[in-house]
Amino acid sequence: MDLLRKGVAELVGTAFLVATVVGSGIFAQTLSEDAGLQLLENTIATGAVLVALILALQPVSASFNPVVTLVELALGLVRSSVAGVLIACQVVGGLLGTVVANLMFELPAVSVSTNDRSSGAHWLAEVVATIGLVLIVFGTVRSGRGHVVAFAVGGYITAAYWFTSSTSFANPAVTVARSISDTFAGIAPVAVLPFIGCQLLGGALAFALVRLLYPTLSAADLPDPAASAHPSAASPATSSAPSSEEIA
Repeated sequence: MDLLRKGVAELVGTAFLVATVVGSGIFAQTLSEDAGLQLLENTIATGAVLVALILALQPVSASFNPVVTLVELALGLVRSSVAGVLIACQVVGGLLGTVVANLMFELPAVSVSTNDRSSGAHWLAEVVATIGLVLIVFGTVRSGRGHVVAFAVGGYITAAYWFTSSTSFANPAVTVARSISDTFAGIAPVAVLPFIGCQLLGGALAFALVRLLYPTLSAADLPDPAASAHPSAASPATSSAPSSEEIA
């Protein structure tokens, strides 16, 4: 039952995240012809929904990102069987979110994107964006500030939209989902696999940084379920672990 709850949280959370990314991009295009203003509107919506979703779903599971889940797996924070289920739910949720966003704006449920983002600059941007995201997630939580990870992640993604040439996808599930919307936020299928490869590379490099900067991070730092149900009873050591409780 616990795994079911986590899976549903990941599916629903990723669906709302992608629906916001795609939907706000579509709406921004209808409101303005200025590309900079469109990106600003898309950025604000995405950063805001990340904060809201993580705050709401963090007590259950709120990674929304296969890279974050894989880093948790590498750190021994989740079992491989659990990680597999969560990643599957993230991918399905992302695809569902895109379909819903398309339909809300009276577009075909699925339309293959023609927005080709294939370039060395974009690939480098995805490595950098993913390193930063994973470091923000685990750095915030491991330093005993898990209660503010939603704001840290939302703030980082808001900034990364603007300092990376790729607008910071930094998430394989989101990348796949955005390929089925030929709109502002879309990505052509030909660019999906290179993006995911760069995101996985960024995650691996971030994992090395986490191990270097936070060497004591281990399964022993996971919060006790009873303490999670009663936050006032949680000790600083147990309330700071990133057990599938934060995105990206």
